[in-house]
Amino acid sequence: MLEMILKDPIVWGSLLGLAIVVGLCGYYVYLFLHNVAEHR
Repeated sequence: MLEMILKDPIVWGSLLGLAIVVGLCGYYVYLFLHNVAEHR
């Protein structure tokens, strides 16, 4: 089962999309915290 999941391009596309979304969320959290600290 794990081998089938790792070879499926749809799974890789979903994981890549999820990684991009999580990366953007992390970037916006960093940006927000950086700007809040800057304006204090």
